[in-house]
Amino acid sequence: MPAKPRTPLVVCADDYALTPGVSRGIRELIAAGRISATSVMTVCPWWREEAAALSEVAGAADIGLHLTLTDQKPLGAMPTFAPAGRLPRVDRLVRASLLGRLPGAEIEAEIERQLVAFVDIWKRPPAHIDGHHHVHQLPGVRRALFRALERAGAGRPKYLRSCHETPARIIARGVASSKALVISTLGLNFARAARRRGFALNDGFSGVYDLATRQHVGDLFARFIRNLGPRPLAMCHPGYSDASLAELDPMTEQRDVERIFLAGDEWPRLLESAGVAVAPFGAFGVALDG
Repeated sequence: MPAKPRTPLVVCADDYALTPGVSRGIRELIAAGRISATSVMTVCPWWREEAAALSEVAGAADIGLHLTLTDQKPLGAMPTFAPAGRLPRVDRLVRASLLGRLPGAEIEAEIERQLVAFVDIWKRPPAHIDGHHHVHQLPGVRRALFRALERAGAGRPKYLRSCHETPARIIARGVASSKALVISTLGLNFARAARRRGFALNDGFSGVYDLATRQHVGDLFARFIRNLGPRPLAMCHPGYSDASLAELDPMTEQRDVERIFLAGDEWPRLLESAGVAVAPFGAFGVALDG
């Protein structure tokens, strides 16, 4: 009997260009076929030089924009949102978003700057857009994002990341369920609005876990690739941690843990046993240009 077709799964590494070490780890996994996409932080000063190295290994991988509105320096002046030249912490952004207190015009302008910075260096539109700390789906931010993408016209991506996942699948996985449910709930209206505007979305989202967990990373990823939706995406955060990363982001050694796991023998064995194959967004039926 012929082998049963595997379920295609987009495995996307976030935070490309955050540091050279993070970028190197992601490139190694793309080259090895262990992940199928990455999302770029164009606000980071390493984007230009790290883009050249990424182009050498990208192949069939999808390269997208990791919209960044927290912790880093914006690409332009944001006197209300980032008066000291530093984007706010995620908790402050979420609070202001839910209270309807975001400066929409400033955020829209920054989104456009980050899009331009992507295209100027990569020379084609992002394959997809998602958000650092999932900010793209927040009220106020999503409105600004859709407006910016309307003006982008043919330069807009075909895919947006949906962080909405059904409660049944989240509970069945049993990994950081409360955290995953909050992220999913915040993403429900974003997913509905994106579909109305003609964007393609993943249907199924995993990869959320407590960074302080003591659970073996292989056990976590085994859960992430089960109870999948029909067009699933799993996020990951691999990389090489170093002093420069510690200055920028609280997720440090865990990036090494994920990188080593994804590069090792256990990951392909788990995929095979689950009947899942790492695949680009095109496996969902929407062709990407470029």
